[in-house]
Amino acid sequence: MANIGDSSGEDELIRLLLKRQSELNSLLEITRAINKNTATPILVQMLEVILQNYLQVGKLRFLIEKDGKFACIAKYGGDLESAMVLSRACRKMNKFKTPIAISDHSDPVLKRYNYFIPIYHKSKALAYALIGDFNTSGDMLSNDLNFIQTLMNVIVVALENKKLFRERLQSERFQREMELAVEVQNMLIPLRVHKDDSVEIGARYLPHQNIGGDYFDFIRINENEFLWCIADVSGKGISAALLMANFQASLHAWAAVEDDLTNIIDRLNKIVLSNTKGERFITLFLARYNQKKRRLNYINAGHNPTILYSEGGAIPLKLGTTMIGVFEELPFLNEGEVDVEPGSLIFNYTDGLMDFESPNAKVWNEDKLLDFVLAHGELSPDNFNQALMDYLGSVHKSKPIDDITLLTLKIF
Repeated sequence: MANIGDSSGEDELIRLLLKRQSELNSLLEITRAINKNTATPILVQMLEVILQNYLQVGKLRFLIEKDGKFACIAKYGGDLESAMVLSRACRKMNKFKTPIAISDHSDPVLKRYNYFIPIYHKSKALAYALIGDFNTSGDMLSNDLNFIQTLMNVIVVALENKKLFRERLQSERFQREMELAVEVQNMLIPLRVHKDDSVEIGARYLPHQNIGGDYFDFIRINENEFLWCIADVSGKGISAALLMANFQASLHAWAAVEDDLTNIIDRLNKIVLSNTKGERFITLFLARYNQKKRRLNYINAGHNPTILYSEGGAIPLKLGTTMIGVFEELPFLNEGEVDVEPGSLIFNYTDGLMDFESPNAKVWNEDKLLDFVLAHGELSPDNFNQALMDYLGSVHKSKPIDDITLLTLKIF
């Protein structure tokens, strides 16, 4: 009889050792798969195989937390419930941090299973598991439940690490895209302002959070004519910057061969629409000045109106069309024309100038801007731009919430 008992004890020990070896092999397989960055569905499939074949778990529901909600990523055996139903049932067990029997639970969903297994990090629930048709008992039960919890914990940590890695890659990709966009933007902005006997230009470019969609340019066409443009492309990032680079190249190309501003705008509209399929648009103010005739021709394409100050008066230049890049054929296209007296100041800006957050009750709008131009229109371009920014900073005590571009010309 003693020999039979000893033999039975040895058999149990051997069975336990083999089970431990199987568990270690399972963990090793999972760890190797994680180290190889195996896809999530494969990891989940490996978990199911281990539970079914090694541990004889007949029914499984495995839920993990995603953005505050629980999604069921592994399930087999029995009638399948919805993730919402399972999540609602598991939340009733949120006070338990270790595996617990639930077959006698009052909840009709929980009582279909043998055990509830929670996965926590500190006080946050990362995952829940329900297992059923699981008949292990005695000394092996506690070991098996702890092993299942450990196995699931390893997988949950791996999935969390995958998520963090993806987020870090996305953040680094976004940062690099912003850096590239800044580089492109800097190439588009003229390095120096222009000044000759007929015109003096002052420009200020203030990008918001290091990247903007603003653009301005000045092109001397011949000894009697020059052209300038101020524009704002919708959106941010490298795609917006590349669109603006393409716009600049197109503008320079057509300005060199086309005298008619309406034709230039029409061509630019078709180019932008072709490049963006209507997903982006550009607002701009485009003007051509003949210093011999002292005549200014312009088109305002959905942009903030440029202000012309002359002999104590100021008028907004609004004639033009809609933003470009939206319609295959512009619904209307009007060209403005105005004579310019010596000493006139022409102030161009992007909409960021009007998008200020003011902590006080003072109103800042286009009428107030017109008043400012009337009061300071005799200043030089650089002094005018500085006075305007000082005024907004000291009088209105406002902070910009978008890119700001100021382009001011003094015509002699």
